Amino acid sequence: MALLGCDFCKFVNYENSDDFYLYELGTCACDPGYSYEHYVVKRCILHIVVRGKGRLILDGKEYSVHAHQAFLIPENAHAFYQADEKDPWEYVWFHIGGPKHVSIFKEAGLDYDNPIFTPMGCIEEIEALAFDILKHYDREYYCIGGLYTLCDYLINNSEHRIKPSVDDSLLYVKNVISYIQLKYAEPIKVETIAYVCGLNRSYLTRLFKAATGYSLQEYLIFYRMKIASKLLLDTNMSIQTIAMKVGYGDPFTFTKAFKKQIGKSPSEFRNVPQESASGNE
Repeated sequence: MALLGCDFCKFVNYENSDDFYLYELGTCACDPGYSYEHYVVKRCILHIVVRGKGRLILDGKEYSVHAHQAFLIPENAHAFYQADEKDPWEYVWFHIGGPKHVSIFKEAGLDYDNPIFTPMGCIEEIEALAFDILKHYDREYYCIGGLYTLCDYLINNSEHRIKPSVDDSLLYVKNVISYIQLKYAEPIKVETIAYVCGLNRSYLTRLFKAATGYSLQEYLIFYRMKIASKLLLDTNMSIQTIAMKVGYGDPFTFTKAFKKQIGKSPSEFRNVPQESASGNE
């Protein structure tokens, strides 16, 4: 299958999904020895190598990568990657974020300690799906749905797949996220979440932070402000009403939390045109 062209790149900033976001996507047919460096905070970049080979250096540790493999640049890691001099690689890449992106890739055995994906099967389907997402880059829900399907292929065809029965911590994290997304409008506390999960608060906090990059309180606030942002842009509800709908009885406390999280007060956010994010491959 032909690539869409060297350095095809689109900045899409798709964040309407509750837990899995797509910021950028593209392809790159690299020149011999072409290299790139990354340090990404609270996001990751998935590269699917369709031809050639190269190397990835992640915080000083080097990995060889070849065609029909994939490699992950995890959040908060310094990465350097370089195309081979004789057989330079070509890849499709996706810049991904959201509260569940770490745990989703971890299910496929892809994380800081194991950044290379070697398929046990379905590589043709994986690569075809990656190109299909690129083809429909301007359709947000199509892309997000395609990414979920792509991750399902990765999970079920990885030699490093983590079985759910082996890693119960992922189940706890999923339960916490589901609970918050269901109960965000109520005055819930971290202690309540830990009680519902049947775990010690400190232990659950460590599990959740390791899997998502957020503390429990940070994710609760993040999710509430995400819903509040949508309500501010899509409805004519008063700020007081929106505050109540996302679990704040006091609009002043809500306004303070919103400004700290978003960088603008609710009224400023509602009245200022929203700009699309941009970034690099």
